[in-house]
Amino acid sequence: MISLIIGNKGSGKTKRLIEMVNKAVAESKGNVVCVEKGPKLTYDISHKARLIDTEAYSISGFENFYGFLSGICAGNHDITDILVDATLKIGGRDYDKLVDFMTALSKLAENTSVHFLFTVSADEADLPARLFQVAQKI
Repeated sequence: MISLIIGNKGSGKTKRLIEMVNKAVAESKGNVVCVEKGPKLTYDISHKARLIDTEAYSISGFENFYGFLSGICAGNHDITDILVDATLKIGGRDYDKLVDFMTALSKLAENTSVHFLFTVSADEADLPARLFQVAQKI
């Protein structure tokens, strides 16, 4: 399953993501991963969550990002949740590529039973309608 927190800059997406990471850690019977661009969340999320900075691995673009997330899932079968902050800063602002990325990821989520959650800094009206066929806004 893929969930999205959508809103413009300053709308509280990251704060909500932090709450959801900490909640997932408390409820999960497996491992929780939080992916970010730049080391901003180090002191905000539980030390029990695995925090990964995409800049440390030179991840940019949706194709690289998909491979990165697939590798995380392949490397640890106990992951229950992957939560991602700053999705468009990592992948880019091409909304068609975002939809293709989410479509591929929905298959990965189904095969691995991992719940993915992404923050998307955009106006919901600007996003393609087909995005919501593979991901749900929360």
